[in-house]
Amino acid sequence: MHYKYFMLISNIAVWSFGKIKRIVYIGLVFAKLMTVQADWSQFRGPLGTGFIPNGGKLPAEWNESKNIDWKIALPGRAWSSPVVSGDTLWLTNADEKGHELSVISIDAKSGKLGFTKQLFHVDKPQYAHKFNTYASPTPIIEGSYVYLTWGSAGTACLNTKTKKVLWTRDDFVCDHFRGSGSSPILYKNLLILTFDGADFQYVAALDKRTGKTIWKTNRSVDFQDLGADGKPFRDGDVRKGYSTPHIIKHGGITQLISIGAMACYSYDPLSGREIWRITERAQHSASTRPVYGQGLVFYPTGFAKGQLLAVDPGARGEAAKTHIKWRLKRSVGNKPSILLIKEHIYMIADGGVASCVEAKSGKVLWSERIGGNYSASPVTDGKRIFFFSEEGKTTVVAAKPEYHVLAINKLDDGFMASPAVHKQTFILRTKSHLYRIAN
Repeated sequence: MHYKYFMLISNIAVWSFGKIKRIVYIGLVFAKLMTVQADWSQFRGPLGTGFIPNGGKLPAEWNESKNIDWKIALPGRAWSSPVVSGDTLWLTNADEKGHELSVISIDAKSGKLGFTKQLFHVDKPQYAHKFNTYASPTPIIEGSYVYLTWGSAGTACLNTKTKKVLWTRDDFVCDHFRGSGSSPILYKNLLILTFDGADFQYVAALDKRTGKTIWKTNRSVDFQDLGADGKPFRDGDVRKGYSTPHIIKHGGITQLISIGAMACYSYDPLSGREIWRITERAQHSASTRPVYGQGLVFYPTGFAKGQLLAVDPGARGEAAKTHIKWRLKRSVGNKPSILLIKEHIYMIADGGVASCVEAKSGKVLWSERIGGNYSASPVTDGKRIFFFSEEGKTTVVAAKPEYHVLAINKLDDGFMASPAVHKQTFILRTKSHLYRIAN
């Protein structure tokens, strides 16, 4: 539980109650907050960081004959993560060729299909790379509303109780080049979408109840003129991005941290005004979600020569020369997001090297090859870290500055989607099936 929430609860209790009632009240509010946080509402969980609140009873060991509560085959091909509200799972889906884009709901306890509906039909789908699908962005859920996007192909809002489609948008122009990947996030009354394509790169905020555009901000740097001969050209990869943004508050200022092509941007989330930018022209196509802690923003820069950067977010304007506090060039992942647990960063490189890094200094405390290939982002309950490989292996290590493997688990198919959590169970989407893993 976050310190600021605990202090808020404590202050309310002191103002309102005597000693005994105060203890009861704190317990009730704590229980309510933990119930809310139990919903895995967006990509990387309720906090957007891969941290599992109250996850100490999650299983550490499983295989095809152990701790499988249920297993169901999924139609189509999609790498989006499930999101959870109460006892219902929501997923986006697509057929192999990207013509039919649909939503699926599943009962989390039984694995029974609850609802499915095609929301968009695409006559001429864009190209999607073999490492991507036509349904890779993860939905986000809030109360009775679930928001789903397939990039420029379409975005929709559904009422989770009535299953009614409240609004749709399919008018955003973006050549995703190798497929879309950026998941939506919510901030106050806004649904924030990211479009980093071979033709256009921008961030847009919609009214979450109506779908109308509130603001749209173009990326301030366009990387179409990088030809060695001085002639302009357009290389889709150097203009492409897959990252999901993150909201932070630093020095009393709320910022939307968004990684684009070869640059990380900070925006005012209410207006879309750019606050600062870190430009790194050697890297591109970032896929991860940034994290914030220790007064710094941490993020892998992306493909080609991927690095891990620690950035002071108290910047203004172009800040690459002044506000990068440290950089790490060794064994940094391109696709899996990182974990920040207290004073340490834990991460997995695409090729299977796991590392623990001191957040303040960038010093590597351990780096070990655990094997396999990785696209899914790891999760943690604060004591254990779960790494999910493309071959179906899950390696569980201790969340400590000393390397220690706790368990190695194997399922029949591999992980491209990041995991979700329902109460004290894992919801795991492999390339072909959906699992509920329970003690």
